[in-house]
Amino acid sequence: MGSVQTRELYSSAANGDRWLLVRDRGSGRVFVRHEPNMSSGGRSSEIEISTFLAHGGHGPEHQELLRLIGTLVEDTEVA
Repeated sequence: MGSVQTRELYSSAANGDRWLLVRDRGSGRVFVRHEPNMSSGGRSSEIEISTFLAHGGHGPEHQELLRLIGTLVEDTEVA
């Protein structure tokens, strides 16, 4: 497995769960990693971005991913 870059999307202060945006440099794959708190098992899972957005609801972790995606598009003035 190649090296990975991660960026935290959201960390829940209430229950300790974390969501990370992950890019595997070797394969170019980009996905969301959910790291649940230890009391709920603590086993992380990888979720394809399309699945995460389609089935995940509208929690703060989803809103942050949408915000990051929005930063990729610049508003340009139409001439």
